[in-house]
Amino acid sequence: MISDKIVISGTGCALADYLYSGVKFSSPDFLKYQSKQAGDGGLSPGKLVFTEELEQFTSKPYQEIFLNLTEGKQADSINIGGPGLVSLINSSQLLDSKEFSVRYFGGAGNDETADFIFNLLQRTPLDISNYKRIGKKFTPFTHVLSDPTYDHNHGERTFINNIGAAWDFTPDLLNDDFFNSDIVCFGGTALVPRIHDSLTELLTKAKGRNCLTVVNTVFDFRNEKRNPENPWPLGETSESLKLIDLLIMDCEESLRISGCTTIEEAARYFVSRNVASFIITNGIRDLYAFSNGMVFRKMGLMQLPVSANILETIKQNPELKGDTTGCGDNFAGGAIASLARQLKTHQKGDFDFQEALTWAIASGGFACFCLGGTYLENRTGEKLAKISELVEEYNRQIS
Repeated sequence: MISDKIVISGTGCALADYLYSGVKFSSPDFLKYQSKQAGDGGLSPGKLVFTEELEQFTSKPYQEIFLNLTEGKQADSINIGGPGLVSLINSSQLLDSKEFSVRYFGGAGNDETADFIFNLLQRTPLDISNYKRIGKKFTPFTHVLSDPTYDHNHGERTFINNIGAAWDFTPDLLNDDFFNSDIVCFGGTALVPRIHDSLTELLTKAKGRNCLTVVNTVFDFRNEKRNPENPWPLGETSESLKLIDLLIMDCEESLRISGCTTIEEAARYFVSRNVASFIITNGIRDLYAFSNGMVFRKMGLMQLPVSANILETIKQNPELKGDTTGCGDNFAGGAIASLARQLKTHQKGDFDFQEALTWAIASGGFACFCLGGTYLENRTGEKLAKISELVEEYNRQIS
């Protein structure tokens, strides 16, 4: 045991998600805004684009594009989003606050969107004392267009993001207290540009304090547009990779960060770059995972399925289906929570990777039953109980 109370500190993307379900990606209104080539600023299923880039691509004001895509409908739901914030909310809901402290460090604007986010966060166990209103820019938001019929009714989303105040969140706003932690997490930093560009420095500082480091990625449109033919950078140099104890990516992100063309090649790339452990998710298809033995027990490159029970439940009861928004963020939060629990009882190098993967898969699957990524509990322990059941079911599946 490192201390009586495990401290998890994280930063990265935090925003309001405005979810619009039922937007058909095959419709003429969507297709006329669809990307023609990588980084051109057009829409693409499963990917993210900035509002400013979409305006340049279409030569139209975003408000006109947005009204066209949504047909003027109100959002189906408004929720807390962002890989940095949502993953930590999930971790805080899965951990006992008497034994674990989960803290988010970030910046919001000073507007109604910030009011909305802060009000909802009061209903979670997450420590937001270091989540501040900074500057005069608006709070980051994402319009999430969801097509539940895409990919043979498995569903997919397209993200239109406005960075806003995240431009003003800089490394100097991460004080020493941020690094006075057992686990340090960087989530979706591609949407917090100055943090993202300083990842090597920040990871180096975290390792210097003996922190375990977790990075979960997001589609990096800024670097995709800047150099569509080149791999996306994680920080100042590729040295960032060997400073990461657990790296979590989806398939597209793994391909673009590695510069590879297949998920198998990407996995071999991250093995060769000495990432201590990594997970590559691939929608409803098998995920890839690897550990070199530095944190989790050594495990060669392997594949694991998603939860068959969750897929079958949604197939038999389509009315229970929410959407896939936040599945990856909650997946990361489940892995972080398991890592924190094991830090209480295991020595570094002896952590159980399959246990962390199981909690991640159950957490990501649970998000499929909700609209939006953040589940607000009616009572403490509610989400833990629900996900614990999914963990037990999944363990039976893979046994």
